[in-house]
Amino acid sequence: MRDASARNPAQSLSVQWTALQDAAAAVAAMAGLAPERTSAQIRNFPALIKDAGGWRFELAEQTIADLTAMMQPGVTALLAVNARGQDAKVPALTLWHEFHRARTAVLGLVPDTGTLGPRRSA
Repeated sequence: MRDASARNPAQSLSVQWTALQDAAAAVAAMAGLAPERTSAQIRNFPALIKDAGGWRFELAEQTIADLTAMMQPGVTALLAVNARGQDAKVPALTLWHEFHRARTAVLGLVPDTGTLGPRRSA
């Protein structure tokens, strides 16, 4: 039997996207950065990329999976550094910058339509 994410890839992407933003916020905090103000572009990305569909949606799915694969061991390593009582600011800042660059690239997959938000939710 297939799970819900296999039946609804847009919903799965939305859940993964939200988890990535939460992980990035934790990394930013460990790096000593101020909390990021979430833009409409970041908040609405799952719905916007769903609307774009096709190769853009497929590439977004793969890129988000890659980002998840990067962030999971990175966060685990940062937590281990903290658990040993060591300063994790420099490696956290490095991970944050890598995440930020990759997130900027995936956000670029949404075509510029001139709209202020999605036509529907993901």
